[in-house]
Amino acid sequence: MIRHNAKPLTFFTPDDSDNSGAFFFNTGISAGFPSPVDDFREERLSLDSILVKNKLATFYARVSGQSMIGAGLDDNDLLVIDRSLEPTNNKIAVCFLDGEFTVKRLKVDKDEVWLQPENPDYPIIRITEDNDFLIWGIVTNVIKRV
Repeated sequence: MIRHNAKPLTFFTPDDSDNSGAFFFNTGISAGFPSPVDDFREERLSLDSILVKNKLATFYARVSGQSMIGAGLDDNDLLVIDRSLEPTNNKIAVCFLDGEFTVKRLKVDKDEVWLQPENPDYPIIRITEDNDFLIWGIVTNVIKRV
């Protein structure tokens, strides 16, 4: 990945290298009883090939903060953001608001736009003509560290 800094988010772009990806075991990993070892086969897997639909318009960014924990976006998670997708009601979007990036759920009602956090400790943000506002991209996936 190539790194681009933009406070408070750090953006990454998909890697253009020709490496063949990490090893992938194409059988599910049982969360119940173990399956026999000879039932799996080893392949190579690139997460970009699964998570990125439009390479030129897709970026990665790390979550900073707790405002979206109810949507499963925790501090330091890695977001996959597609700038080619249409921003519609109820999508999770990365927005540029008054000089800062933020990630929130879009609420669109007639001609009004609201940014809805997924944590009751954070206020809903109503977008007005006075705001410097841009929907930068739509979150398509989240990658978590366990």
